[in-house]
Amino acid sequence: MSVPPPTVGGMSTAVETDLADEALGVLRELTGRADAVFREGQDAAVTALVERHQRALVVQRTGWGKSAVYFVSTALLRRRGAGPTLLVSPLLALMRDQVAAAARAGIKAVEISSSNVTEWDDINARLAADDVDVLLVSPERLTNPRFRDEQLPSLVERCGLLVVDEAHCVSDWGHDFRPDYRRIRDLLGQLPAGTPVLATTATANERVVADVAEQLGAGGVEVTTVRGPLARDSLRLGVLRLDTDRARLAWLAAHIGDLPGSGIVYTLTVAAAEETAALLRDAGHEVRAYTGRLDDADRKDAEEALRENRVKALVATSALGMGFDKPDLGFVVHLGAPSSPVSYYQQVGRAGRAVANADVLLLPGPEDIAIWQWFATSSMPREDHAAAVLTAMADGKAWSVARLETVADVRRSRLELLLKVLAVDGAVERVQGGWRSTGVPWVYDAERYSRVTATREAEQRSMLTYARPVDTAECRMAFLQTALDDPTASPCGRCDVCAGPWYPTDVPAGAAEAASARLDRPGVELPPRAQWPTGADRLGVEVKGKIVPGEQIATGRAVARLTDLGWGQRLRTLLGDDGVGGVATLAEDLEAPSIEEDPDAAYEVSHRVMRPGLRNDAPPDAELLKACARVLGAWDWAQRPAGVVAMPSRRRPALVAGVAQGLAQLGRLPYLGALDLAHGGPTGGPGGNSAFRLAGVWQRIVVGPELRARLAELGDAPVLLVDDLADSRWTMTVAGRELRLAGAGSVLPFVLALSA
Repeated sequence: MSVPPPTVGGMSTAVETDLADEALGVLRELTGRADAVFREGQDAAVTALVERHQRALVVQRTGWGKSAVYFVSTALLRRRGAGPTLLVSPLLALMRDQVAAAARAGIKAVEISSSNVTEWDDINARLAADDVDVLLVSPERLTNPRFRDEQLPSLVERCGLLVVDEAHCVSDWGHDFRPDYRRIRDLLGQLPAGTPVLATTATANERVVADVAEQLGAGGVEVTTVRGPLARDSLRLGVLRLDTDRARLAWLAAHIGDLPGSGIVYTLTVAAAEETAALLRDAGHEVRAYTGRLDDADRKDAEEALRENRVKALVATSALGMGFDKPDLGFVVHLGAPSSPVSYYQQVGRAGRAVANADVLLLPGPEDIAIWQWFATSSMPREDHAAAVLTAMADGKAWSVARLETVADVRRSRLELLLKVLAVDGAVERVQGGWRSTGVPWVYDAERYSRVTATREAEQRSMLTYARPVDTAECRMAFLQTALDDPTASPCGRCDVCAGPWYPTDVPAGAAEAASARLDRPGVELPPRAQWPTGADRLGVEVKGKIVPGEQIATGRAVARLTDLGWGQRLRTLLGDDGVGGVATLAEDLEAPSIEEDPDAAYEVSHRVMRPGLRNDAPPDAELLKACARVLGAWDWAQRPAGVVAMPSRRRPALVAGVAQGLAQLGRLPYLGALDLAHGGPTGGPGGNSAFRLAGVWQRIVVGPELRARLAELGDAPVLLVDDLADSRWTMTVAGRELRLAGAGSVLPFVLALSA
């Protein structure tokens, strides 16, 4: 976070004269402005930290200058002989900005993160020589055994100031809770008496503020809270409701060039970011996709391209979130709404920090609720998973994450989240070689998770209310301020509700045709599994290592990913409760009240639609078969398949068999029939980890005698294997292996959709 442009005004009386003069001098060095003065509240926070060695919580709007508080305080404390500041910061992009800002101010700041492992020894030497003013670490670093055991104790002992940036992450009530932030409470208890502590955030309502303040004040320590108004005078907010993803993308392609300066286009999924960036480039706009899939070097390059205005926009997921610093960012557009007004405020706060005017526009989509629900359910630990993990770890040994995947049917990302929650609660600890039980009893706090879930759902309803059309909405900025419990909320006079729509609403025909052409283009690769999952033998599947070539399937194809725009959304509707997170979209229910008429009622109907249940099974329509045929027509296979085989579907037999038979007819290929189910068929369902998914299908899909005879007639020719959905890909892998063992020369997998 960079130091904000200085403002002109008087200092409060909170700072004593000598300290006030010294602090003002540091601020002017920091900004390079001889006329710089503190903004209201900055000096009070500096005094609390430097003069009184207190703990302070600063809740101020983005761009107010929270970083100025801890840089000035660091300089003053270092002059008084204090040790280095330890700054806990959540994102690498944020760390880079803070290190650069500190260097401009003559403050020696370094980071310890996964991106600079080769520099750690040099940093340790500089720390030992007291040549570091600020050390930045991520909250996850606090759990690293080497850092925790070898470096953290001496840092805590010498720490002159502890700074917790983006402190709302401490609270599980917050919009961006991170379990590792809970470790900061333990860190506070280890600090020498009188060590000042600063926690900062721009996005916290009263509930989160109270929770963070309670944790900062553990042990009865007084906490000073400095909270200011959250209105952003530079932002002009608006909501444009368009009926389809095609219309939203076409509008953006036609009008992004009219938006001021350079900016960010946020999407809810990686696939949407990549697809949108590609479409905008096709339309002649210089943009890049920015997601969590980029490696660190590519992220840095993309960030610099935006800072230097070499691109019109980054099309980004929330990976480009807290702390990204470009003070002159001219606009933020959202294709799809974040799940809460608080999260939305945090993201739009990237714009207009050092310019008089910036445009912020939300283009909500009917699929938003489905995606919110998926993320909400994926972030909560389940009691049965926790019980399985703790039971296995009762042996007192270190367990790797890969080994734990054989005791709990949960994907790795969720398993790692669960381990962090258990670690924060003291039930497990991270050690060399994995994780180990501490022996401390652990009880699943169902009441707390239920309360958090209810809060999340209330936030989602609130976001639907924010996204109402102009004629039924209230002032956009006042709404966001109210969501953050800002008592100064009042009409802004600039948003589309207060002053009328400021954005064009037309969708040019040419842009619409170009968007449709890209979105109607079906076909993505389905990569084959190359290696058996670690620990499968513990679940009764005696395989390990690489899958031998003679049992592998080939690289396949799918019409789309369920998270894709265009065909992805159509397939989500078709596959229903196997869609994103097991949900359907609000748009499916024709009897639902509109979001404009009643957001709460619409939300309740959407949840009824999204509950699991069998969808109607029917043969494919002509449009879907045409899309499948287009995918096959563009498939550059080495040898054309000689026959078509269907997976034995229990949920959609008419759909899967219909697609297989339709493709056979279109390609003038023999339809060989379907594989058979054995031992009751596959067990489990989508969403688990590889070991359990493999065990659930192993020896449960077989080649029956009739199909075996037909395969024999084809010799070693390839066959096309058809299914509706690929999630873990183990069903297709096992079925393809059976076909290979029965004589098929190769197996070309084809599915309607990939889950991600």
